[in-house]
Amino acid sequence: MWRDLAPIGRNTTTNGYRRYAWTEADADCRAWFKAQTETRGLTYEVDRNGNQWAWLGDPTAGNAVVTGSHLDSVPDGGAFDGPLGVVSSFAALDELRARGAHFAKPLAIVNFGDEEGARFGLACVGSRLTAGQLTLDQAHQLRDADGLSLPQAMERAGYDPDAIGPDPERLARIGAFVELHIEQGRALAARSDSGSAAGNAPVGVASAIWPHGRWRFDFHGEANHAGTTRIEDRRDPMLTYANTVLAARKKARIAGALATFGKVSVEPNGVNAIASLVRGWLDSRAADEETLAAVVGEIERAALERGERDGVDVRVTRESFTPVVEFAHDLRDRLSGLLGGVPVLPTGAGHDAGILSASVPTAMLFVRNPTGVSHSPAETAGEDDCLAGVAALAEVLEGLACH
Repeated sequence: MWRDLAPIGRNTTTNGYRRYAWTEADADCRAWFKAQTETRGLTYEVDRNGNQWAWLGDPTAGNAVVTGSHLDSVPDGGAFDGPLGVVSSFAALDELRARGAHFAKPLAIVNFGDEEGARFGLACVGSRLTAGQLTLDQAHQLRDADGLSLPQAMERAGYDPDAIGPDPERLARIGAFVELHIEQGRALAARSDSGSAAGNAPVGVASAIWPHGRWRFDFHGEANHAGTTRIEDRRDPMLTYANTVLAARKKARIAGALATFGKVSVEPNGVNAIASLVRGWLDSRAADEETLAAVVGEIERAALERGERDGVDVRVTRESFTPVVEFAHDLRDRLSGLLGGVPVLPTGAGHDAGILSASVPTAMLFVRNPTGVSHSPAETAGEDDCLAGVAALAEVLEGLACH
């Protein structure tokens, strides 16, 4: 499975993946998922929001156990983020069938669409729509870099954009959702580095997801000639932007939070021209919502103060926000118990499991990441650890769906 999926959407120059929602690479990933479903004799289904489902048992029976993740990527992302969870789900099902496990509940594997938000700027679109956390009006406002709306992109890919929206009946049929994911950090690897036998844990269980969001900062200045405009006559938004990036790092470090400007656009984007507009996107995360709000507020104040000095107008727009997610404690503790008391740890990364947690009991398993690198071609995990993840997921699914 891994070899078949690996070439899809890979950029040969960077060796990273560009599997953006509703593109050709995404279609190839979706075709791969459908083929895996059919090979196993499972019932294939696409819901109203374009999420793919592979069912063992009656999809309408209720109290289903669901696992899976996503197949799309960030720009030049790694091979494991998302796909490891989907591949491991099929492999875990194969393992349980090989054991002759008897399923007392329906089991489903899901591929949620547009989890990364690389094309339309909003993460977890497929699960947000399903859970009613993204309205139809908001969905219709989402546009890619070419100005194409989300509904238009879905229609071009062969899906009905008029059908999208909340799917409470589907969620009501789910008894538990468990998502396996590569750890996006080194918490498990650091335990292994300690040298103790107790620290050698290839798999962990998630306790919570930090609150996080995305904010767009628009810095409006005045376009002018780079070679003739005196320094004192300039209204250069690049200076305000640069100072804001530095302020974000400082404010986040002091508060023990995270703040990243990872995307920027410039107009008119000429080498010999002072910019008229610099637009930067801030991603910020913290252990609690109060700290997150304080950090973003301080970054915004720093931008406004510097903008006043530079003669630059600063406007800030919150584009998305996800509150803190505490995974269902009873399910989390049950998973840890089923796996012999593996480590329980929080994460700063958002996931479909976090979105669904408001509607159904959810939990997550993390597979050890030796470098901690993610959202990069350097993202990796050892084969033995990946197999340990499959074994752990199989144990969890057997405990939830077979008894």
